[in-house]
Amino acid sequence: MDHVNQARRQMIIALYEIPGIGWHAIDRAVRHALWRKERWTEEELVAIGLKRAQAAKAVQLYEEQPWKLTRGESPAVRAAEAVILTPYDFNYPAILKEIAQPPWVLYARGRLELLERPSVAMVGTRIPTAYGRHTSATIAQELSSLGLTVVSGLAKGVDSIVHESALKGAGSTIAVLPTPIDTCYPPENQSLYRRIAKEGLLVSETPIGTKLHPGQFHQRNRIIAALTRATVVVEGARKSGSLITAKHAFEMDRELFALPGPITSPKSEGPNELIREGRARLFTEAGCIFEELPWLLEQANQHMISADTGAGRRVASEASISPDEHKIVLLLRDQPLSINDLHELTSIPFGHLNALLLNLCIKRKIELQPGSIYIAL
Repeated sequence: MDHVNQARRQMIIALYEIPGIGWHAIDRAVRHALWRKERWTEEELVAIGLKRAQAAKAVQLYEEQPWKLTRGESPAVRAAEAVILTPYDFNYPAILKEIAQPPWVLYARGRLELLERPSVAMVGTRIPTAYGRHTSATIAQELSSLGLTVVSGLAKGVDSIVHESALKGAGSTIAVLPTPIDTCYPPENQSLYRRIAKEGLLVSETPIGTKLHPGQFHQRNRIIAALTRATVVVEGARKSGSLITAKHAFEMDRELFALPGPITSPKSEGPNELIREGRARLFTEAGCIFEELPWLLEQANQHMISADTGAGRRVASEASISPDEHKIVLLLRDQPLSINDLHELTSIPFGHLNALLLNLCIKRKIELQPGSIYIAL
């Protein structure tokens, strides 16, 4: 990171962690290039929209806590084994820069590379039905097995099921927290929280030390939608948090899907209404997402292929192919086909079919072409 971006980053973090300073005030500080100054005056900070008490606190921060400027991260952040990401950091998710008012600061703990992967959000009620539990688990694991990172909010119910299931696949999972990065909410999800910190990624927009308040749940839902290309609503009432996430996704022009449910089930009121009003597409299987976003599967495949070692490729290339793989190769020798075409012709489940296609690519029996089309080699 060059000196200019480092200075901007340090200023953003210093202002962000002062309670009450909003997005627009930091934006004005950036545009007025306050990061060029070695010292701030209260008058300069008041002029960009800070209250007098906030301005005094910011000046004090510069004078008494130089780690804010020299290291960019507080001892509390380092103690939480977390890092801070700003729009001037290399690892800051490019997808967030597409939305209005992208977060100035994200706290992250775990596998930062997951922020670069194609991802899908799955959200739903805290008290799902048996149908909701089974469906969310199945879909999350299938999406992850296809190489997509599954994003949710670590809440009880559907969120927890989604995270646990996605951890079983190559795509893994990202949990967006309403609390600071060092705090698990709800507390009973401590075990899952720790596992995601090791095998997935935890993300929060909330500074360490901030007490939980209702507005943080809305911030979390906004980030869930913003981090992903598509959001799937499994179950939820009309005024549930999952419908707030859906609203954000719709306003951000992200793809929105909803799982239909019985008209007699209050848990399905939200998804059914989204479908009826035309705001969400009917979701019945993972293939629905790829019909709308065919390039997403291609991106996921590229990430999975690139993750294999050279030795793994050599071993795989020498291995014999299975009957199902042989069937796929024969079909592709006749003509190039998409995964949807192959799914229709073979009736192989989407998750297993994608695994077979990935293996065949590694074995150099087939090749993925632009437009998510496979050809035989």
